[in-house]
Amino acid sequence: MAGPDAGPAIPVWLAEDDLGCIICHELLAWPTTLPCGHSFCRDCLVGLWEAGRRRSCPTCREGGAQPLQLRKNTMLQDLADKYSRAAHELKDRAPVPGPAPRPAPGPRCHTAQLRVAAQKSITEVGRELAELVDQLVDTVRSLQSQSCLPESEPDKDLRTLASALSDGVDLSLASPKLVTSNTPEAKMRDILHDLKKIQGKLQENFTWKGALEEQKQVDITEALSSSSSLLPDQSHLVPKRASSFAQWAISPTFDLGSLSCSLEVSEDHRTVTVSHYPQSYPWSPERFASCQVLGSQGFSSGQRYWEVDTQRCSHWAVGVASRGMRRDQILGRTSDSWCVEWNGASQLSAWHVVKQTVLGSDRPGVVGIWLDFEKEKLAFYSVADQEKLLYEYPVSASFALYPAFWLYGLYPGNSLTVRQVNL
Repeated sequence: MAGPDAGPAIPVWLAEDDLGCIICHELLAWPTTLPCGHSFCRDCLVGLWEAGRRRSCPTCREGGAQPLQLRKNTMLQDLADKYSRAAHELKDRAPVPGPAPRPAPGPRCHTAQLRVAAQKSITEVGRELAELVDQLVDTVRSLQSQSCLPESEPDKDLRTLASALSDGVDLSLASPKLVTSNTPEAKMRDILHDLKKIQGKLQENFTWKGALEEQKQVDITEALSSSSSLLPDQSHLVPKRASSFAQWAISPTFDLGSLSCSLEVSEDHRTVTVSHYPQSYPWSPERFASCQVLGSQGFSSGQRYWEVDTQRCSHWAVGVASRGMRRDQILGRTSDSWCVEWNGASQLSAWHVVKQTVLGSDRPGVVGIWLDFEKEKLAFYSVADQEKLLYEYPVSASFALYPAFWLYGLYPGNSLTVRQVNL
């Protein structure tokens, strides 16, 4: 007796976040699942527990002081390996302009390179798909103009279209008429109709992306203009109201020695950007393994205030950390670092010692950071026309604190800028 029909295969689209570790925000490496059901990289989990904290789940806090036997979750490891292999394949298929990037030290840099290649190849595939649709439109129009067309030709074109689109385009865009038309002429009309719809959506998508890129260039030009000496008729480029913290304002620079090989900085050392290719910086024990960087200046007394423009970064965290923060650890997940973080999914949180405090769904375009050692206070503000308090932590002067930055997600071109405080 024949078995029941298993039905058609259902495509499942995985994002890297689905296979990510919330501690390092990277692809799971040797995934281990705790009794509560949450999974993490084993090394990330062991690193947290070795710091002497309670051996609990970083997500739900379930657990205790008793040791746990960490075993590999083979299913998650298999999914992560398949994801990594897919990234390799996309990298091999995508042409890379210019000289090939030199290999950078560290496994995280290698992962970053794969992600960049995958993202680049997806863009290339999109362009090739748009060109293919254009060619198909021309082909169908040419066939329509012929007075006599064998019946097999439309079926062949239909199969070509289905094969081309099934690899990357939502087939729901296609009209149901594709499977209900019976005559060759009707099939070609339907094919042309659906091709034009897909062509329009592709053109709309690329036009929208082009407009975004153009707007980014305009924003950068305006930002550069506003950082120079302002003339009276340029006053609309900056906030009308002076900062309440103006007298304590500083403008930190980025420390190149701690800079991750996934990042690069501007000439004035006040903008840090996710590089399109991993950088071949010399290896140093001071360099972060993930895409983080510290400021050059540390503070252990007095009062300091600085502002970070986050508008050109989709996933970020800004705050402070000690110089001794381990370079394989993540900002806000240690006892000597504090931050506010935008996770790219409409959630703003404050982090310290792996404890997350959800602050809301409003994304601040500029974050102000107030460090007051006299009152032993660290405060984060959303800066617009005035400063709005986001969250406040108690801190002590037992060690110097440095401005700290994290651009996770590794989206090339994302950047954070230490901006001039309005005086």
